[in-house]
Amino acid sequence: MRINLLIILTLSISLSVSAQFLEKKEDLKEYKGFFNFHYNENEDEIYLEVDSLEQEFLYTHFLTTGVGSNDIGLDRGQLGGAEVVKFQKAGNKLLLVQPNQDYRAITDNQAEKESVAEAFAKSVIFGFEIKEEKDGKYIIDLTPFLMQDAHGVEERLKKGSYGTYKLEKSKSALSLDRTKAFLENVEFEALLTFEGESKGRTVNTVVPDSKNISVTQHHSFVKLPDDNYKKRLFDPRSGAIFISYMDYASPVYEPIKKRYAIRHRLEKKNPEAEVSEAVEPIVYYLDRGTPEPVRSALLEGAKWWNEAYEEIGYKDAFQVKMLPEDADPLDVRYNVIQWVHRSTRGWSYGASVVDPRTGEIIKGHVSLGSLRIRQDFMIAQAMTNKPFAESDVNHDPMMELALARIRQLSAHEVGHTIGFTHNFAASTNGRASVMDYPHPQFELNNGQIEFANAYDTGIGEWDKVTVKYSYSDVPEEQNEKEYLNSILEDAQLEGLKFITDSDARAAGGAHAFAHLWDNGENAADELNRVLAIRKKAIQDFSKDNIRSNEPYTVLEDVFVPLYFFHRYQTEATVKLIGGLEYDYAVKGGNNQVVKHLDAKLQEKALETVIKTLTAEELAIPQDKLELFPPRAFGYGRDRESFKSNTDVAFDALGAPATASEMTLALLLHPARAERLVQQHSLENDLPGLSSVLEELISETIKTERKDDYKAAVQKTINFVVFKHLLNMAIDQKSTPMVRSITNQKIDELANWLRSKDDVVYKEMYRNIKRFREKPEEFKLEINVPKIPDGSPIGAY
Repeated sequence: MRINLLIILTLSISLSVSAQFLEKKEDLKEYKGFFNFHYNENEDEIYLEVDSLEQEFLYTHFLTTGVGSNDIGLDRGQLGGAEVVKFQKAGNKLLLVQPNQDYRAITDNQAEKESVAEAFAKSVIFGFEIKEEKDGKYIIDLTPFLMQDAHGVEERLKKGSYGTYKLEKSKSALSLDRTKAFLENVEFEALLTFEGESKGRTVNTVVPDSKNISVTQHHSFVKLPDDNYKKRLFDPRSGAIFISYMDYASPVYEPIKKRYAIRHRLEKKNPEAEVSEAVEPIVYYLDRGTPEPVRSALLEGAKWWNEAYEEIGYKDAFQVKMLPEDADPLDVRYNVIQWVHRSTRGWSYGASVVDPRTGEIIKGHVSLGSLRIRQDFMIAQAMTNKPFAESDVNHDPMMELALARIRQLSAHEVGHTIGFTHNFAASTNGRASVMDYPHPQFELNNGQIEFANAYDTGIGEWDKVTVKYSYSDVPEEQNEKEYLNSILEDAQLEGLKFITDSDARAAGGAHAFAHLWDNGENAADELNRVLAIRKKAIQDFSKDNIRSNEPYTVLEDVFVPLYFFHRYQTEATVKLIGGLEYDYAVKGGNNQVVKHLDAKLQEKALETVIKTLTAEELAIPQDKLELFPPRAFGYGRDRESFKSNTDVAFDALGAPATASEMTLALLLHPARAERLVQQHSLENDLPGLSSVLEELISETIKTERKDDYKAAVQKTINFVVFKHLLNMAIDQKSTPMVRSITNQKIDELANWLRSKDDVVYKEMYRNIKRFREKPEEFKLEINVPKIPDGSPIGAY
């Protein structure tokens, strides 16, 4: 009896203490919202009230403040994960559980749902001791959860080899400036300090004390949307970004993997009207920290999308405004365009917080790098004939081009956040999409370079297709799949093409009409045009391309984007050689499945590409070399500068070597070489690897120049050709057929070189002999200066 009384008394005391947890805390600041919580300043802790177990909500996190380095990739306003989670009680704990959304059973059969849930692991992402329980309400200390490195800063620094850092909690604290509660979301922040040792110079250039990196991380608990959102089917031809999951309730005769386009919710106020306002328009807000005239340009470019929504029957459904003064840009209630600063220029990007259950976009968030506009200004500065001859404040022509690019950039990144991926084939359709990467399109008229049409001034025809596919209302009398298919079939019949990232990349990319930063329906024709414009701009280049009292070193840096102005169009043209034409074809559609390119098109491309390996194109005119003295004190070389094999002096032969390296790394890529082998075996009239190598060697190594300077430039280029030829013969990625054909050409070249007296030819012959002696150990290394980060964005 006494034992029972003791148990009851102990339990009573325990419950009493538990129920008085909050009462014992002094001066609590209370927040009421989607979750109620309390802040204890004395102990710097937040206590969360959980009044509903097993109820799912969305957890997402962001990086409020960044590190400021494009290389490190930890930016202000950067989105982290977005997961559906719920609280579950387990003994004296509440567990924050993330159900497995990748494997589901969409069915009314509860037992079937449970069988799938039990078959795949879930994730418990945190455990909390219950501090107080009263009337079905649980109090937990949320502080340890908020003080963890949710964004993975430690891991990012480690993986990038920037140093070894650990979270130091004694130097970390909760941050209340943006800790807020609203009816459908609550927002928390914590200042986290990572202590450690940096590796290399990257961290040191952006952090006051490289031993301590302090950033603020943001956490959001968000009410999930209601069940009225209707998922939109994904089609690979649509240009939509998608979510996917396995639905085990699918009939055996249907695909088990489901794919749905991501999109904002959009509904008409009057569904019967041909044109109607939206129940809730899609509104984007611009960062108030954006300066003019960039601010106006970004607002204008983002607004371009409204035209597409108007065409599907929505009035003012897409709006762009300034962010209210008291609004937090990381609050999930706001779609935001943020102006982000870094120490060097780099990518801009658009991302979204998406409901992983359905694909509904909860928040669009754009990050625009502030240094991009300066690079576009520099491109215009280099291409303009004597812009500062009469005045050092003649900025308007260059600013017009830079702002035109910023408008397009705003539209492009917003496009990602409303659900659309890149379309790198759009430039072959007369600028059909802002979701392509645009290279400035200059015109050469009457011997003068004109900028008027450098960038587009609105969304393209493909952009209207993507909006129609993802957002238009399906007529009641039509089947959804048939209606959506008709949109894409009509686009194809109009000649619109869609090809996205992996098929457009340069190195081993196969698609002939999809590329980044290119222009023109025919890449080779456009390359010839670009080379002519480049030649004219170099001819006009002078000391008046910089302002008074600026060092000539600045003039050298301005020359960089001009000298490499042809780089991306060269990449696009190389892709025609051994290239394929194909669509993301479906059975029953009118799309091109796959075919090799016409022989004449490939031959013309090779002829044009080889021009970029000649002294006539790559030798910097001698009168221009006189403008480039050794670097001025205080103006050392950086990633945007020409690199040099001549120490502080300008390297007149290094620049052509760099440019030729760029071309040859693409032209003699093992995957391209194998495609040439295969296409020639299938169709004899198509170029093969043997004929391509023969023409390349003939037009470079075997062609002599009489002018001493151009001869030196050509010999420098020829060594780069020679290096790539030998290295492809031993590259582990080269197939046996590629190696055998390449080795044959090396043997033929050796026979030709044997009788030559020129010292360069003798050096090549000696290298072939060494190569033949121990090919498995051979690697011809030539100190080719690394190409500077490119125009208009950089290396990728």
